[in-house]
Amino acid sequence: MLRTYELMFIVRPDMLEEDQDKLISSLETQVGGAGGSVKSMERMGKRRLAYTVRKFQDGIYMLMVLEGEGAMVKEVERRLRVTEPVIKFITVRIDEEQKRLAKVKAIRDTKVRGKGRQAAAASAAAEAASEAAAAAAAAAPEVAPEPASPAGAESEPVSA
Repeated sequence: MLRTYELMFIVRPDMLEEDQDKLISSLETQVGGAGGSVKSMERMGKRRLAYTVRKFQDGIYMLMVLEGEGAMVKEVERRLRVTEPVIKFITVRIDEEQKRLAKVKAIRDTKVRGKGRQAAAASAAAEAASEAAAAAAAAAPEVAPEPASPAGAESEPVSA
């Protein structure tokens, strides 16, 4: 059964670019030989480590997304342990998390589209009320209002 894994590893900060390419290509051939595949490879660059690892304060971070079986991951991890430039690594299975996120997204989409019974009834009632108000406004005759006189002022004839 093929599963998806993220492999994050940190190499020495003084490692040359061509040596990094060799390491990556050897890992890719190892994964391919074990029946897996590399979905993506990302070089995250040189960053400061949280604590000193093998007398290094900095490291070059790399992230690989792999697809394969558990035996493939065990073999890749074994190779990383004996590879001298790699100072730290971690492998995490992410396919379960992707399934969970897809399920949550599907539920969220159905709630937004369907809106639920109460929300649909409320929106239908609001729409009917707005249509009724528009119809009443169209049917009512338009009467110009008379100007109002100020309070307390009576209209008296003015004599000159």
